[in-house]
Amino acid sequence: MRVGLFGITWHPALLLLWVAESVAVLFGSRLAIWLASGPASNQFVPWTQAAVFGGFIVIAMVAMGLFTRRMRDRMAGILLRITLSVLAGGVLAGLVLGFWPGFKFTLAEFAYSMIFAWLLLVLVRGMSQRLIDEDIFKRHVLVLGAGVNAARLARLRRRADQRGFRLHGFLPVEGEKIEVSSDRVIDVRGSLRDYVKQQGIDEIVVAMDDRRRNFPLKALLDCRLAGILISEQVTFLERETGKVHLELLTPSWMIFGGGFRRDGMRVHSERFFDLLASLSLLALASPVMLLTALAIKLEDGMRAPVFYRQNRVGFGGRIFPVIKFRSMRIDAERDGKAQWATTNDNRVTTLGKYLRKLRIDELPQLLNVLRGEMSFVGPRPERPEFVEQLAETIPYYLERHSVKPGITGWAQLCYPYGASEQDAVEKLQYDLFYVKNHDLVFDILILLQTVEVILLGKGAR
Repeated sequence: MRVGLFGITWHPALLLLWVAESVAVLFGSRLAIWLASGPASNQFVPWTQAAVFGGFIVIAMVAMGLFTRRMRDRMAGILLRITLSVLAGGVLAGLVLGFWPGFKFTLAEFAYSMIFAWLLLVLVRGMSQRLIDEDIFKRHVLVLGAGVNAARLARLRRRADQRGFRLHGFLPVEGEKIEVSSDRVIDVRGSLRDYVKQQGIDEIVVAMDDRRRNFPLKALLDCRLAGILISEQVTFLERETGKVHLELLTPSWMIFGGGFRRDGMRVHSERFFDLLASLSLLALASPVMLLTALAIKLEDGMRAPVFYRQNRVGFGGRIFPVIKFRSMRIDAERDGKAQWATTNDNRVTTLGKYLRKLRIDELPQLLNVLRGEMSFVGPRPERPEFVEQLAETIPYYLERHSVKPGITGWAQLCYPYGASEQDAVEKLQYDLFYVKNHDLVFDILILLQTVEVILLGKGAR
């Protein structure tokens, strides 16, 4: 079972959890005010105001990664995320509701609402982990093939990787060398259609090493006409892992597959979102930016440059100067050669370590967004020297330039800071997923989840 919306696969277990926790916060705020004011008063929060309160908390929960399948925290980490979500969402809701006509509740009553929301969220989250069996939402998947390609599916062993499916087994094809564990290989005697019906198989993933030989066309057609979903391996892995696997990618899949939209509506909505988000963040972050500029001057001297300009490759391969707060020494590349940033890079200044950790050094790129050179969300722009080098060795690397680069992006959420060619390969797979599936809703979700990256300091170097 799966739900596809806005180019994203939404797993039913997470959707159910989102609905349950949203309802808990909505009713919790009304119940908290009723208890705080005394049941005899019959005083309830109006539904609209309760929806604002609950909505901000749920948005904060999205930002803290509580509804993403990438989260692997234990209960202690989940409690921390819920606490931060309730505090941040409650404060923002309080600021908005403070200007709401007819909103007259006291600070104590509002605090009761936040405490009640926290308790209900912890209760619902704890019950869901103990009582809800995710297997009832998972699709039962049979893999056609047991060779090298099929072995890639066998390596998906983490709980987060298999949130949406359960592997039934691998059906070998004649002439193909078996590369998966023998206990996972199945033997189907008779009709494949009858077998998948008897076993409750929902989907067959074609993972043959060579489709030109012994391809069971009639058997798969019978299964498809019986209502069984038939998927290519690259499509299946894209859906389940949130990235496009380069080792399986073919030009025909990109040409005939879905996604890769670049219509007028998408272009104009993207530009509107970029302008609105960058202007709003500039207004909010201007005090921080002024203090950062002053701190750089105090650390390195009044003549030291505050900003750092560096050529990057943008949309369509065009070169543009990216603007950042300087976080490295002035002579960081004295020999003129481009270098990858490394862990504990000794070229980073004392202040620069904190600027990078909190992503404050990225704020001047808002000017690049306003000028149309970048988007708020997209693949990170790389230096021309690195692009030339990587494009020679990594297939489809230049395809990431078919959208504007961004301040934040899908690869930044899913993979730590890249500082090598292998890291570039991994990040490219996430970048291609974004290029294929990006739309306004996806951008908003990425922007919200970037808050988690900043607060928890993920991936900074």
